[in-house]
This record gives sequence, structure tokens and C-alpha cells, in this order.
Amino acid sequence: MPKTRVVVVDDSALVRSILTEIINKQTDMECVGAAADPLIAREMIRNLNPDVITLDVEMPRMDGLDFLSRLMRLRPMPVVMVSTLTERGAEVTLKALELGAIDFVAKPKIGVADGMRQLAQDITDKIRIAAKAQIRRAHAAPAPAPGAPAAPAPAPVSIASLGRMSTEKIIFIGASTGGTEATKDVLVNLPADCPAVVITQHMPPGFTRSYAARLDGLCRIRVKEAEDGERILPGHGYIAPGGFHLSVERSGANYVARVQDGDPINRHKPSVEALFLSAAKIVGPNAIGIMLTGMGADGAKAMKVMKDAGAYNYVQDEASCVVFGMPREAINAGAADEVLPLSQIAGRVLDRLRATSGISLNRV
Repeated sequence: MPKTRVVVVDDSALVRSILTEIINKQTDMECVGAAADPLIAREMIRNLNPDVITLDVEMPRMDGLDFLSRLMRLRPMPVVMVSTLTERGAEVTLKALELGAIDFVAKPKIGVADGMRQLAQDITDKIRIAAKAQIRRAHAAPAPAPGAPAAPAPAPVSIASLGRMSTEKIIFIGASTGGTEATKDVLVNLPADCPAVVITQHMPPGFTRSYAARLDGLCRIRVKEAEDGERILPGHGYIAPGGFHLSVERSGANYVARVQDGDPINRHKPSVEALFLSAAKIVGPNAIGIMLTGMGADGAKAMKVMKDAGAYNYVQDEASCVVFGMPREAINAGAADEVLPLSQIAGRVLDRLRATSGISLNRV
């Protein structure tokens, strides 16, 4: 079997050396070139035809985002971003994912050499995933200007038409690789008065707050990083903080968020499994589950538990996934009620909310 050919692009000679060492220790991949800046990288890509690129976010001579934008327009290929764990690094990384990067690795600000070697499995796993991922030609829509009116939702639903629907129902979303953009595509099509949305996206600490803020600026609903004990309200989205599990609990007549430390579940923290099990136990038939693109099987079994508890579940189809891992496992587990292209999921959720608004929702 041919090895995955990787080109490393980073302005740090130390990082280039460490990434080359990590990649070349694997039996299924090799570093065929290492470039100090995008202009050198451009020639390497042309001459070496790699399968995957690792790309530093901030570099001299040409900004990493500018290079990525040109690359995805002219020669789309799998890219894993290597980001600095800072607020600016998080914002730039999210923009890179929007432009079509498959995933990212956060390099430490201090102790870079030891820190990168500790991330060796994460780095090589993401290169393997990227090599098999479906490449998106991204046409990123700009964020609306402050004060500018939002575009109308394709299928608006109002609380007036749903009665108690929006306070009783909760939408649960699980996602991993490719999920930052997939989740955004669902959320931007939800009206301001839709039921609460609770989201676990596999993402490390330091990135989820920026991600929530970015979504908040794009969506009609308010989006924030979840806080332990806060009430879950209609018209709001809650993102699991990186490094913590998110679940829901009942407090009297209200749902509340539970943000807790703990061991990784299915190698993830936050874990979709933790969120979906709480949805089954606490929300039951008033839960709507959505499984989006991602590698592995996190949340698949729990989504079947949700279905058995009366939830209605939507799973993203293979053609629209960056990685058809978690959705495939959910389908194989018998958890899916509908398997849909990403572009149809929000509309079908709203259709179902309208269609079921006349039923009694007092069950807990």
C-alpha cells in the first residue's frame, strides 16, 4: 500500500524538524518536503504532488490563510492546520476551516518540542483522516456587518405557532471532523425563536469560546459556550467547552446545562456520547438528535438510546460529509430516523416541529 505523502509548511525550523520526524516514524506516511514559507511550498506542491499538507497559520511572505484560500481555489487538497493556542490563533484556525481545511492541531506556546512530540498521535491521526476526507471547495460567506439584518430563514417557525414546543423541545447536535462548518450550516438556518440547541463538537480547550462567538455573529439564535448550571433557553445554542463534557439535567420545570470534567469517553472530551445519553434520559421524546460529519463512532450508541427513548434523529448523508465515520456508525446502530444531505437538515427539523406542534409535550 502506498504511503501518504505529506508536505510540512511552517516558518519554524524546529517545528518543521519535529513534524518531519513524527511523520517519518509512521509506517504508512512520509514527509516528502518541508517548506519555510508558502512561496517555497507552492513549488514543492507543484513538483512533489503530496496527498496532505500541514500548514502553519502565521508565516512570513504570505499569510497562511491567504495561501490556503488560493490553494483551495486552484488546487483543492487535504490540509491540516497547525495553530498557536491563542485567541487570535483560534479565530484564524476557524477561518481556515471555513476556507476548507480538514482539521487542525494546536501547538503549545511554550515547550514546543516536547509538546509537539506529545501530540504525535493526534497529528498523525489527523493526517490519516485528512488523506481520506472529502475535499470541499469553500465559498465562505462573509459575516454580516454589525446591525445588518439577517437573511430570512428558509422555513421560519414562530413560538406563536408552536405553543409550548420551543420550551419543551431541545435539539442535540454531535459533530467532529468537518463539524465546525456543518454545525454552522444547520444553525444559520434556524429562526431566532427555535427550541434550544445543545452542541458537542470535538474541539480542544481554547477554541470553543471563539467558535461560539463566531456562530453568535452569524446566527439568529444566540450562541455561547455552555456554563455549568445555567438554564437552557429557547432561541439559544450552547457549545460544549473544550476539555469538558456537556450534558443536560432537569431542575424543576427547567432544563439546565451540566459542564463537568471527567475521563475521556471514546477518546474524546467533550464527548457526544455523554451529551446524547443525557438527552435520552432527561429529554426523551422531546429530544431531536442530529449527527454530523466526523471520524470514529462517538455518540452512535447513545443516539440509538435516544431513539429508543422516543427522540427523532437526523443523520448527515455520506455525500455531504467531510468524514462519514460518526454518521455511518449511527446509521449502523439503527439510530437514524432520516439520513439527509447537510443542506436539508435544518429545514426538515423545522418541518417536523411544525407538524408535531399540536401534540402534548408535557412528558418528561
